[in-house]
Order: sequence, then C-alpha cells, then structure tokens
Amino acid sequence: MNNFETFFEKNWKYFALALLVLLFFRTCNRPTDIDLRNINKRIDSGVMVLRDIKMNTVIKKDLQIEGLKSEKRMIQATDRKMLDVNRQTEIDEELKRLEQK
Repeated sequence: MNNFETFFEKNWKYFALALLVLLFFRTCNRPTDIDLRNINKRIDSGVMVLRDIKMNTVIKKDLQIEGLKSEKRMIQATDRKMLDVNRQTEIDEELKRLEQK
C-alpha cells in the first residue's frame, strides 16, 4: 500500500486531468434532457400545426359542400327556370369535384 500511496501522491494531477477529460468527452457528445425536451416540444407543436391545417381544409371543404347544397335547395324552392337550371348543373359539377377530393 505504501508504494501505491507514494505513486498516487506524485501523479494525482495526471489522474485528475484524465478523469476530467473522460467526463468532458462523455457529456459533450450527448444531448441533455433539456435539449431533448425542447426538441420534443417543437415536434409536438409542428404536429399540432399540421393537424390544424388539415382540419381547416376539411372544414372548409365541408362548408363549401353544404353551402352549395343549400344554394341548390333554394334554387329548387323558387320558380325561376332557365338561369337556375344552368346554375344547378354548375353546382352538381362542383359538388362532384369536391366530394372526389
């Protein structure tokens, strides 16, 4: 034990330096938990934005379809003829196009 103590007393600075270098390299390459949480928050917010965009397009499409259907019902409830028949065919074409998407 005496040899080890004398060796350690002479070279403790090198052991400490080696230990610090190992700790530095170990912690330097890994992302910390805080970084991972921030990345997860950004991903979650991006997913929410994409969901909102998708929901807005679906809602917009549904509103267009319902608006065209109500316009067609209104045209059918009135007694006007020639212009209304043309508009009804346009509405039917738009409805087919929207429902196919």
